[in-house]
Amino acid sequence: MKNVRISSKAVMTFIAAFAVSVIMAKTNVTELRCEYHTNPIGIDVVQPRLSWKMANSALNAAQSAYEIRVASTVSDLKKGKNLLWHTAKVASDQSLGVVYEGPQLSSGQGAYWQVRIWDQNGKASAWSEVAYWESGLLKTADWKADWITMAQDKWENTSLPVQYYRNDFEINKKVATARVYVSSLGLYQLFINGKKVGDQLFTPGFTSYHKRVQYQVYDVTTMLQEQNAIGAMLGDGWYRGRLGWEGGIALYGRQLALIAQLEIIYTDGTKETIITDDNWKTSYGAIQYSDIYDGEYYDARQEPKGWNTSGFTSNAWAKATVLDHSKEILHASNGLPVKANEEIKPIEIIKTPKGETVLDLGQNIVGWARLKMQGDAGHKVMLQFAEVLDKDGNFYTTNLRSAKATDHYILSGEGEEVFEPHFTFHGFRYVKIENYPGELTLDKLTGVVIHSAMQASGDFTCSDSLINQLQKNIQWGQRDNFLDIPTDCPQRDERVGWTGDAQVFSMTAAFNFDVASFYTKWLKDLALDQHKNGLVPSIIPDMWGKLGGST
Repeated sequence: MKNVRISSKAVMTFIAAFAVSVIMAKTNVTELRCEYHTNPIGIDVVQPRLSWKMANSALNAAQSAYEIRVASTVSDLKKGKNLLWHTAKVASDQSLGVVYEGPQLSSGQGAYWQVRIWDQNGKASAWSEVAYWESGLLKTADWKADWITMAQDKWENTSLPVQYYRNDFEINKKVATARVYVSSLGLYQLFINGKKVGDQLFTPGFTSYHKRVQYQVYDVTTMLQEQNAIGAMLGDGWYRGRLGWEGGIALYGRQLALIAQLEIIYTDGTKETIITDDNWKTSYGAIQYSDIYDGEYYDARQEPKGWNTSGFTSNAWAKATVLDHSKEILHASNGLPVKANEEIKPIEIIKTPKGETVLDLGQNIVGWARLKMQGDAGHKVMLQFAEVLDKDGNFYTTNLRSAKATDHYILSGEGEEVFEPHFTFHGFRYVKIENYPGELTLDKLTGVVIHSAMQASGDFTCSDSLINQLQKNIQWGQRDNFLDIPTDCPQRDERVGWTGDAQVFSMTAAFNFDVASFYTKWLKDLALDQHKNGLVPSIIPDMWGKLGGST
């Protein structure tokens, strides 16, 4: 190789250009978070923690100071007037978890905030974009709604039908904002005027139900009209469904219940509150059962058409009953919501040696299958889920133990029908389908991946393809087992939060994904279930209510 000579002039030019780039590097403040969330509504932390990121392309860029201002309106914030809180300039490199020390907000009150920072050279950034947070219902007395339940629901020691609830109301003014606060004993899906409220799944989440039940808050401003219907479906979930490998059922309670409070603020400044009470109506519908372990049984012929829309005739429905249940245990949800995060198409249709029809997704996932079909009314289709095929290539479910992991769908006979379950999930790669009407093709089925909505925070690659695949497997394993709580398995009759497993994996989990709010939520239940002598149960939430769980 020949020697390369670089002139001193070129070197000086490079140094000068580099120095100018450092001096001219612009500092921005990005990704403002409140309690680890972006613009959260409905938090009950009265002194929330504020965080942000510094964006600066210079080498060795660092924050040397920050300034935060908080106001009740955007106008006051930008003018710097009537501020709720103003730190002035604080010499600090802290950008995570700065505690709000202004006056406590009232229930439903919002706060707008901005940050500006100074870099390592003492140069100030511009003010950040405006961020927001909003309080939930901070006092038990702020809950005007009642817990309501279905009086006609008869307890049996098995999975029970999903309950339907509804009510009508009208509004005659222009809506400025509307928030609905909702929770349940069991799992809920909420609807307004026929549309599902929000994209969260498995709400209100799995907590230590005797001590803490979460509620969610949704912005439903654009969902309201003059004539309105609000409805909900309640499933057994972790509260009343099968839980644990001992055959336990209804470990937390035998009676499902709903509580919902819709707060409407009109443009003229007046307010109105719509609540759950004994004016609501209840009935059953298409979902004969929906159990986390066993799957869902859906008879489309039994679905009451339009049940969650205005004008539905509910004369045959029974009145809801007010349930005497504590509201003091209601707390705003502070974890990561469970959502449908990805869809996967099958790669192959397999005919096994036993003659089974099996679709292969090519990847183990947690979620369910969305199936399109068309056929006669009363035609029954079965979907069963498994992680592997056996050594002979047949469908294998022995590892699921007693979990049936099976969905049933009975067609209504009204054109193309699309089925996906409501209150169950499966851990699977393979889907066995029996009695499909017509020709089954790959485009008829989609795998829906669900998990707590974690954002990636770290990755690892190297020159070894096997190690890289191991890392991908670890990431998939985390997605599959982070569904509101950290579990050790997502497919069999277990799916509970083993504390030892969670502790061992926690550092890897935090490397792969942003799990700050996920663990914040789960550790609250750990603290509630911890024994007075300091010992921690093997499982959180402690569904058995005894130290060490089951042996």
